[in-house]
Amino acid sequence: MNTATVELSNVIYNAATQSFEALATVYDGGHSRRIACSINAPIDMNFEAAAHGLSKQALRRHAGHADLTSQRIDAPYPALRAGRASLKGPFDAFAMLRRLAA
Repeated sequence: MNTATVELSNVIYNAATQSFEALATVYDGGHSRRIACSINAPIDMNFEAAAHGLSKQALRRHAGHADLTSQRIDAPYPALRAGRASLKGPFDAFAMLRRLAA
């Protein structure tokens, strides 16, 4: 049984390609995955039908291998980040030049 849910954002109609485009976020268990979706459709298609087609494509790509995706895994530990070296005080350019000249 599929328990994945889909949230659509940035839904637009691209007149050049005559398609609805959206960024779909698929929530499945402890992680989420963002997938770029596009369906060919006329501009007068109602929004519910377009949203259903985009959601269906997002779920199909989530089950397989999607081309344009990003994934976020909710980890139980905080994200590790590279830190900056602590500064010992204000930077004195003239003192540095004096040391280099000596």
